[in-house]
Amino acid sequence: MSYDSSATRARLLTAAYDEFVRVGFAGARVDRIATAASANKQAIYAYFGSKEALFDAVLADRLRVLADLVPFTPDDLAAYSGALFDALTADPGLQRLTQWKMLERPEASDQEREAHLSKAAAVAERYGVGVPVAMDAMMIALAAAQSWNMTASVIRDPLAGDPGKRIAGHRAAIVAAVAAATTALLEGPGADGRE
Repeated sequence: MSYDSSATRARLLTAAYDEFVRVGFAGARVDRIATAASANKQAIYAYFGSKEALFDAVLADRLRVLADLVPFTPDDLAAYSGALFDALTADPGLQRLTQWKMLERPEASDQEREAHLSKAAAVAERYGVGVPVAMDAMMIALAAAQSWNMTASVIRDPLAGDPGKRIAGHRAAIVAAVAAATTALLEGPGADGRE
């Protein structure tokens, strides 16, 4: 039987994702990740070099998956926010992982910064506004998409109604709110002169 290093690396990424989502970077233990991946601890260091690099690899991997699931649409930030909402409610672990990152390692990598700036530049070009205004519009869309997972369940559904209907209603509210906010910001009076 031959050894498949790509399968080991994939198992390590999956196990690390589960561990980092559950306990964050500081609480994660390399030995638990290795055990969950049916690998040894040395494999983590061989593939990734450190726990920090493993966390970065997990985050980059999951953000790539999310980018494939939810293509960025600078022409329609409301639809983008709705699609992102769908992905984050289907897999709330990704949002939790990014929250841990912001709490424990708040600095942005060059790759993260460039990814956000390139999206803001696309929005700025589409609407003829400055990049800071475009970034504001994107931040509104991102925050709205994350709102469901950021709110306690008793508050999300205060009347304890049909959960499917409630989540669909919240999604519709997000899309409408982002459409209104970004239209006002990107197309409203004075939008073309904003920085």
